Amino acid sequence: MGVLPVLTAATTAGTGAADAAAGAAADAGGATTPVPAAAAAAAVINVSATRQTIRGFGGMSHAAWAGDLTAAQRDTAFGTGDERLGFSLLRIPVPEDRAAWSRDLATAKRAVELGASVIASPWNPPASMVETFVHGSQTNARRLRYDMYAAYAQHLNDFTTYLRNNGVPVYGISVQNEPDYAQDWTWWTPAEMVRFLRENAGSIGTRVIAPESFQYLKNMSDPILNDPVALANVDVIGAHLYGTPFANFPYPLFKQKGAGKELWMTEVYYPNSTDSADLWPQALDVGEHLHRAMVEAEFQAYIWWYIRRSYGPLREDGRISKRGAAMAHFARFVRPGYVRVDATAQPATGVFVSAYRGGGSTVVVALNKGTAATSQQFTLVNGTGSSVSSWLTDASRNVASQGATGVSNGSFTVALPARSVTTFVIR
Repeated sequence: MGVLPVLTAATTAGTGAADAAAGAAADAGGATTPVPAAAAAAAVINVSATRQTIRGFGGMSHAAWAGDLTAAQRDTAFGTGDERLGFSLLRIPVPEDRAAWSRDLATAKRAVELGASVIASPWNPPASMVETFVHGSQTNARRLRYDMYAAYAQHLNDFTTYLRNNGVPVYGISVQNEPDYAQDWTWWTPAEMVRFLRENAGSIGTRVIAPESFQYLKNMSDPILNDPVALANVDVIGAHLYGTPFANFPYPLFKQKGAGKELWMTEVYYPNSTDSADLWPQALDVGEHLHRAMVEAEFQAYIWWYIRRSYGPLREDGRISKRGAAMAHFARFVRPGYVRVDATAQPATGVFVSAYRGGGSTVVVALNKGTAATSQQFTLVNGTGSSVSSWLTDASRNVASQGATGVSNGSFTVALPARSVTTFVIR
């Protein structure tokens, strides 16, 4: 997103701030008497009821603004083993100056070597293509000149060609980062976005991403979905989720008209950029946000803002944060090409469950945001499994292996510790 006002728990809907505050108060009291695990309704996993195909989870690297990742940090971000995030997506900027095109190349090349896909987003066209205009109280707002639309499409093509020639095939390129929140970059109206997609995007030689609204505002993407020509020239409807209420996650019009297109969440930090990423149980909010993005919005990708930041998945020292651990429960185990399958989304208060199928396994991610352990039964329908391996993150552990559990008649029951996230891999 770049330069923008801080989004806090007070300004982002559904942050779970009250739960985090209550948890902090409870934690401040020191040791407590263990609470027996409460029983919950069974979480039914229907492996034959398929939903969206997952493209991956990842983050942004922007060397000009945040410094490049080190070699070790690239491996931590995109590796899939222990003490790794397992990211399979990298987002990088499209510099307006060609002399800067190599700036993010080293990280992009290593991400590709480790199996990740790369997308790119521009903040501004080259200065020669831009004009200023009055936008509300902003007297020097920027926009792409209409007579430069074709040249801008070629600029995007040239960038992807440069990356490809340097070992980085680009999965997709955006028309504009946050065209509706552009005090510090280039504005686009919905009509301008549709015009570019209709008349020029067809010449772009890789997948096209649009509109990347800063808050998943449908007034930016509805016109694309409602224009068959524009829609034919876009491949990925991209959105950011800054302050987007959970109630606005579903997108009925995309379900109606987006057949053959993909739906990606291409940038967010959550619940804020002011707190340490190691605050617990606040970091569980990231897990819930991811859960809802997959289950309620049915996004196919989830991309964090800066990969390495005090509030990000990697701390400034390059170690995985608690927020990063919450992301790793999805990213390490739900790999590109896996398909989300139906699961009982909330079998108990504070418990969130999603499930995915791929690689001969079923992956279940379960969060317990409650202050007590929950005895949770999982039942497979239209599928079988013989054993379950699990990994746990709580106040003291990060994606820690918990060994194996048996499956009996398609079911297994485990205790979900208070304030925890667990990933189960059923083989």
